[in-house]
Amino acid sequence: MIRCVVPVCAVVVVVGVLSACTGRAPGHGGTPSPGDSAARPSSSAPPALPYAGAPKVASPLPASVLAGDPCTDAFTPAQIDVLLGSPVKITPRKLPPLGDVCAFSNLERGGRIDVLFDTVTHSGLSKVYQNTKPKVGMFKPMADVQGFPTVAHSGQPGQKPDIDFCMVYVGLADDLDISVSLYLGQAKRGRVDPCDVAWQAADAAATTLKAKAGK
Repeated sequence: MIRCVVPVCAVVVVVGVLSACTGRAPGHGGTPSPGDSAARPSSSAPPALPYAGAPKVASPLPASVLAGDPCTDAFTPAQIDVLLGSPVKITPRKLPPLGDVCAFSNLERGGRIDVLFDTVTHSGLSKVYQNTKPKVGMFKPMADVQGFPTVAHSGQPGQKPDIDFCMVYVGLADDLDISVSLYLGQAKRGRVDPCDVAWQAADAAATTLKAKAGK
């Protein structure tokens, strides 16, 4: 199952959201967090979006889809039940450099999913490609979710990817993105790829947000 850290470990190097906000959960190494570097503004004007090799979003969603609370807008109760099982503890948190984060935790199984709505940087996946890619051990584009490009990252440079953690970013528009950080429960570690599970969670969140936009 998914094991995510409370709202702060979702973006590994980009924002330090999950790891930087609350720090890595017990048993997790030094994997960067969502806002570590991606959220840091440059001293000069950024290039036109997308940049740094980030893919263009063909059918963008409006910024209004992230105007709500990730604790209520990212997943439906049914989606959370499929992803984490029950009971699930929901913990909201604000990450000033990026936006609002919500941690969904199954305290019995140890699985956790953190979702970050980046409403601050306005640079979409470009910041991830520019700032996070050079600082992680594994960085790979994954299959689109609901028509939106995604990229996953995990681990430190020169090291193998974490067996229990992965962060997936979804570009909802060239200047809009969310991140989903997944922490596997003990029973799933070493048995499933955390990036595959994180991708499933990202797909669920994209599905919910797309419906919110009426698309």
